[in-house]
Amino acid sequence: MRLLVTGAAGMLGRDLLAVLRSRADVSVTATTRADLDITDPHAVRAAVTGHDMVINTAAWTDVDAAETQEQAATAVNGTAVAHLARACAATGARMIHISTDYVFAGDATEPYPEDAPTHPVNAYGRSKLAGEHAVTRLLPDTGYIVRTAWLYGAHGPNFIATILRLAGEREHLDVVNDQHGQPTWSAALAEQLIALTDAALAGHATPGTYHGTASGHTTWHDLARTVFTLRGLDPNRIRPTTSDHYPRPATRPSYSILAHNRWTTANLRPMADWHSTLAEALAAGETR
Repeated sequence: MRLLVTGAAGMLGRDLLAVLRSRADVSVTATTRADLDITDPHAVRAAVTGHDMVINTAAWTDVDAAETQEQAATAVNGTAVAHLARACAATGARMIHISTDYVFAGDATEPYPEDAPTHPVNAYGRSKLAGEHAVTRLLPDTGYIVRTAWLYGAHGPNFIATILRLAGEREHLDVVNDQHGQPTWSAALAEQLIALTDAALAGHATPGTYHGTASGHTTWHDLARTVFTLRGLDPNRIRPTTSDHYPRPATRPSYSILAHNRWTTANLRPMADWHSTLAEALAAGETR
């Protein structure tokens, strides 16, 4: 298997490479932003040529900055994804593209199925939805979209790393309890993506959209309390508050719980419960 990983210096990209190091049957090309400008269609075509699968983890991820720089965000999250998909279509490669819960409005009362109507409420979500549309349009038979959310891991800034840092700086932490989601360990997502890659190349996974989040759900407040408990800290140091106490330029979805029904079509299990993977990540020191 000849695999191209874009965004290889990011949190998820680095975990993908760690998983792939143990695979003698895989030849990996890892590209960072310095190696490959995914907004350049000619460079993208040259990079994709010769590969069986492309996993695109490259993205504009600054949600708030996208509000004032939507064109720049869409160039990376939308137009560049179209370049990758078009190159895959021309060379016969399959593609897995990483997307986000932000394509939804966040006003649901039950987990979003993979085919739920999309309605992003901020510029970042619109830019990511443009990328999804490109994959669906250009790779209807060989394109895979994996939406993830509340990602944390060893190789990038994230909520859990921030909570652990602040635990040593403040006696009490006020954390919002009106946003609901699925904390997802990037290392576990990397394993799931490689399983999907194997299934896709073997012809066992139908193209389309999958939800790559941990099972179960929680709030940011309860997640912080769980982190404290697992670290032997007093969870009562975490106090509940609401999102209106922390106004941000970009609106955040209040409900980011995704359903996982599509994995059964690829004969794959959904990802494990968030609590068990969080305990594993903390025990392994896999949060910064």
